[in-house]
Amino acid sequence: MALRLTGEERTAALAGIPDWSMVGDRDAITRTFRFPDFNAAFGFMTRVAIKADRMDHHPEWSNVYNTVSVVMTTHDAGGLTDLDISLAKFMDGIAG
Repeated sequence: MALRLTGEERTAALAGIPDWSMVGDRDAITRTFRFPDFNAAFGFMTRVAIKADRMDHHPEWSNVYNTVSVVMTTHDAGGLTDLDISLAKFMDGIAG
């Protein structure tokens, strides 16, 4: 099981993903991605789904047309872990 990040670890990790922000009432991070159209948004989600399945770590997300809203947290750890940061960095990398 992944371990929840400490305060210092969280601060350092978030510095590496500046487009993500903490969710106000949860130990989780969030970001909204916008794409040119639905096809691009769905392609992004497909690529993330493949990576997430390999990691056995899945985002909370929703899609409306060209927008994908994501929340990352590790439920069995009760908050933010390295798994969330790793998948967030992957998403940032493929979003362009």
